[in-house]
Amino acid sequence: MNWGIIVAVLAYEIILIFGLGLYFNMQMKRKEGEGSFLLSNRDLPVAVVAVTMALTVLGTPHIFGIFEMSWFIGATSIWFGLAHAVLLVVTITTTALWARRTNVTSMPEFVALIFGEGPRLMVAAIMAGLIWGLLTLEGQGMGIVFATMTDLSIQEGAVVGGILGILYVVFAGMKEIGWVNLVNCIIMYVGLVVTMFYITAGMPEGGWQTVADYYVNQDQAEMLSIFGTPDLLITFGLATVLSTTFCQSINQQLLQPAMAAKNEKTIRRTIWIAVPLNGLFCVFMAAIGLAAKANPEFFELGPKMAAPAMLVNILPGWLVAWLVASLLAAMLSTFAMSSMAPATIFANDVYKNFFNPDATEEQMRKVTRILIVILGVAAFLVAGYLPAIVSAINWVFAWLTPVFWLVIIGLFWKRNSAAAMITMAATWVVNSLWSFTALPEMVGFAGMPNVYPSLIVGLVLGIGLHAILPGKPGLFRGGNDIADLATAEAATA
Repeated sequence: MNWGIIVAVLAYEIILIFGLGLYFNMQMKRKEGEGSFLLSNRDLPVAVVAVTMALTVLGTPHIFGIFEMSWFIGATSIWFGLAHAVLLVVTITTTALWARRTNVTSMPEFVALIFGEGPRLMVAAIMAGLIWGLLTLEGQGMGIVFATMTDLSIQEGAVVGGILGILYVVFAGMKEIGWVNLVNCIIMYVGLVVTMFYITAGMPEGGWQTVADYYVNQDQAEMLSIFGTPDLLITFGLATVLSTTFCQSINQQLLQPAMAAKNEKTIRRTIWIAVPLNGLFCVFMAAIGLAAKANPEFFELGPKMAAPAMLVNILPGWLVAWLVASLLAAMLSTFAMSSMAPATIFANDVYKNFFNPDATEEQMRKVTRILIVILGVAAFLVAGYLPAIVSAINWVFAWLTPVFWLVIIGLFWKRNSAAAMITMAATWVVNSLWSFTALPEMVGFAGMPNVYPSLIVGLVLGIGLHAILPGKPGLFRGGNDIADLATAEAATA
């Protein structure tokens, strides 16, 4: 039991969270503007937006998921990180700019600008549920961290992590998340570099070459290549890129930091920070996972525990504390945004839209805080009892695939509310049938990830129905105020 390390980690997180959280809470009270809690008055600078976008989609799957995936598919697991790098490039150059340009508070509100209230409610319901599912995953990850380091169970560890995650956001909202993320990101990457140095120094003579030799001698040389086998490239590499990009690039969870940016120019500049920060992380994790499997001392512990055990045994106590704090910070950041995003959707698209159109900033802040606490508590209470859901991510992400393409169609071509709703409903039915029935086997594509049928159905119906049915011109086409705004923004970029 490593209570000394845990105390040091908790002390760091509590001091940082309470210190910055209370400071920005007092600032918010003195200067309350548009969306002060939800969007930080739309004043976040480049570094804060970049780091927050990078860490929002960097959590438990990037850590424990990569440790486990690298055990079975080796360096090909790095595609999970590459997928998120592609995601950030697409988001920063497209959807993040569009969301900021229209001054929306939520992505369902953005959908309402394009297609109306019916699609807005459909997207709000699906998006909030999807994000809450990811929230439980982060609760599981934090539970594993505390269970690994102490005598706590995963359930008890999830409670501790969940409380920290709620505190990460509840004091000052988006501004608190952003600035705490900035500090944690610096600490995390310096810690990872130092960790890799110590792991290299602690290896047997020959260093990383001994790891490579292990896989070559086991006739598993493909484990050392990010390209792996052709089958893995299609079922894992390409599928992960497509499902991650077409889901998260339209998701409230990732776009809320962009909505809080000072302007579009701020968002464009984040690409040079956010993409490498997120993309490189999986390289570190995959290398650690490969090294753990190649080490006879830890091989017997299996894919879930080999890498964490190696880190605890090889690294000095002070560095273990540093690394645990770093990895925990990554999960806390995702947990915070995963509770903030659905709470924002409820406050903006349900409470304000239906029950209190004239809601003040204080009322919106209160409703959002209540939802953050409810969602966070619900997530960490069930997290320790759920099976691992990394394998279900393709199914979960596929739900938003049609929304991405409908937004493209509705912005730049044509808008029809009925076409949008039929496309989403049909795609969601196919997505569920693909996971819970024998449909893949019946059509001869057993084992094919959900993103492929969801992408095909979404594109065929989305384009086909809009071609057949009458509709308004795209939102960013000429003839409306938002199109004029888009032209003005492009001219000043």
